[in-house]
Amino acid sequence: MVTVYDVPAEQLILETAQKLKGNDKIVPPEWAEYAKTGTHTERAPNQDDWWYTRAASILRKLYVKGPMGTSKLAAEYGGFADRGSKPNRAVKGSRNIVRKCMMQLEDAGYLVSKDKQGRAISPAGQSLLDNTAKEVFDKTR
Repeated sequence: MVTVYDVPAEQLILETAQKLKGNDKIVPPEWAEYAKTGTHTERAPNQDDWWYTRAASILRKLYVKGPMGTSKLAAEYGGFADRGSKPNRAVKGSRNIVRKCMMQLEDAGYLVSKDKQGRAISPAGQSLLDNTAKEVFDKTR
């Protein structure tokens, strides 16, 4: 049986994002066109469908790393802030983007809320990722 661990992450995320586009519960908010993904970035993403890619990436991270909350996931999407002549410091990504994506994925049935642990992947989300991993595996073979 092929799982998420058996295929390249980038290909899996892109295929999952295409499937999430078909779900009417997952839609980018109207402000997503102008939003930066964190304080370490200078501009908003160039891709038109970056919201679906981020949602698919969040789904995969929760599959691999278990239940997590918004703060820990925002740290996963962080980077280094340029502080001029001072040394760079690590900063978190946008918690608002992570929170909205997680809320939409939970409404779609792909995530479930765990008490005091954040959100975890549901059986439907696990099935979506495993089926997509099988499709990616068959394409790359």
